[in-house]
Amino acid sequence: MKSFKALVLRNSPTFSAKVEQIFTEDLPSAGEVIVKVDWSGINYKDALAVTNRGKIVRGGFPFVPGIDLAGTVVSSTEKTFSVGDRVLSTGWGLGESNWGGYAQYQKLPAAHLVRIPERLTSKNAMIIGTAGLTAMLAVMEIENGPIKKTGSFLVTGATGGVGSFAVLALADLGYHVVASTGKASSEKYLRELGASAIVDRSELSLGAKVALDSAKWAGCIDSVGASTLEAVISQTSRHGTIAACGLAGGSDLKTTVFPFILRGVRLIGIDSNTCPQETRLLAWNRLSELTSKRDLNQISTEIALEDVPTAAEELLEGKITGRIVVRVS
Repeated sequence: MKSFKALVLRNSPTFSAKVEQIFTEDLPSAGEVIVKVDWSGINYKDALAVTNRGKIVRGGFPFVPGIDLAGTVVSSTEKTFSVGDRVLSTGWGLGESNWGGYAQYQKLPAAHLVRIPERLTSKNAMIIGTAGLTAMLAVMEIENGPIKKTGSFLVTGATGGVGSFAVLALADLGYHVVASTGKASSEKYLRELGASAIVDRSELSLGAKVALDSAKWAGCIDSVGASTLEAVISQTSRHGTIAACGLAGGSDLKTTVFPFILRGVRLIGIDSNTCPQETRLLAWNRLSELTSKRDLNQISTEIALEDVPTAAEELLEGKITGRIVVRVS
């Protein structure tokens, strides 16, 4: 029996999130591949799970959270992967219904693994993580829309993980990017990512003033939802594409059909959790190309596994800019 560290959530007699020593025999029985986990990250879902502020965990307790992981294969009964392969896993219920990345070893189904592209380090793969993958999937929907780089493209929640990568990717592709944030001190950070202009989130957070407001945006990647998304829908120009991929501001949405039937606005939902493997691989290869031009350490903070509960609280309080990468092993 091999022991190793894991952040374990328990719910008896009260909720707790602590680093413990567990054993390989404790790992879930489902899965053909055992991965030595080197890196993970903290996403919005992770913060909700670790702080017990949202119904994220569906796998019962005790539970190991973490919706992202990257590491090296140490055992495999599936021919698709061999010992020594560098792999990552995001989605498919990882850290929600299945034990996740906050453990130094994890057992996973081969179908849920992706080989890390050669030019991408395991650490950078987790700086990207679900946030970067979600952003790239949203960018791909913007690219598929009728409007081709004409006008301004808005990114809401721009200093968050999804927002940061959305700004970076759109700017790299030649779009005129407007970043929305409530952090006045982050203007330098956002402009370094490629934002051409900054708008205060208060301009959007009160919701739509009228059903069809003045058209400002050729498209938008929105990770905020609720009243912010309501305002964006009313302000999006003819045939603009909105990629909705988050609910940092809430899950309710009150709108009308007018933007959709009079302007042809496209509202596209982004689901990185069950994204088809072919699309997932394409997105990761594009992220590898994009980030090979950047020092991702400039948009990330590295922490130890023991620091995850504190960092999760700070993320939910809006104190985090960019990405948090977790050094697991």
